[in-house]
Amino acid sequence: MSAVRSELWPWLALAGLGLFHGVNPAMGWLFAVGLGLQRRSQRVVMLSLIPIALGHAAAIAMVLVIALALGIVLDATVLTRLAAVILIGWALWHAAYGHRARVRFGMQTGLLGLALWSFLMAAAHGAGLMLIPVVMPICLAASPTAEITAAGSFPVAAAALGVHTAAMLGTIAAISFAVYRWIGVAFLRRGWINLDLVWTGALLLGGLALLAV
Repeated sequence: MSAVRSELWPWLALAGLGLFHGVNPAMGWLFAVGLGLQRRSQRVVMLSLIPIALGHAAAIAMVLVIALALGIVLDATVLTRLAAVILIGWALWHAAYGHRARVRFGMQTGLLGLALWSFLMAAAHGAGLMLIPVVMPICLAASPTAEITAAGSFPVAAAALGVHTAAMLGTIAAISFAVYRWIGVAFLRRGWINLDLVWTGALLLGGLALLAV
């Protein structure tokens, strides 16, 4: 039973990160609601979620492909240390300069522009980097030789990306629908958790966790 639980935890972590990304208004739901309110259409809100999810998934897939490709030619320990340094460095950059590097798109953008915005936003936040501490152990555990291989790692990484994206899409769909239909966006003026600060801390903790492995 404990072995089953240990195998499930990384997948639950992937879903949890997807939920966190979905809750963060900077990752898309606020944009979807804004477009829906502007065009007075709930259909636009729901339709906007597709390019948001696709752009987010593409940004994460790019990072995972690079990481796994490096893992094929580098020792797992070296790759782990490299990922840790990048995560910590990105957290420090995000804390110092992230607020100055906002991705800005007009509210008149189409679905293609929305997908590009989502891709750039996820890349700027280091969303793909944050999945590395979770995906790498899964890929290593799936290999009989405890090494990253193309045949064994890429399908596992694709499944991980699917779980994460599905959790994010479900979260932003629920929040967007609720905010558009009942809550409204006025509550954001009264107060909101600084999720950028939480995200920076998560990046830093992820890097430190990899160093401790």
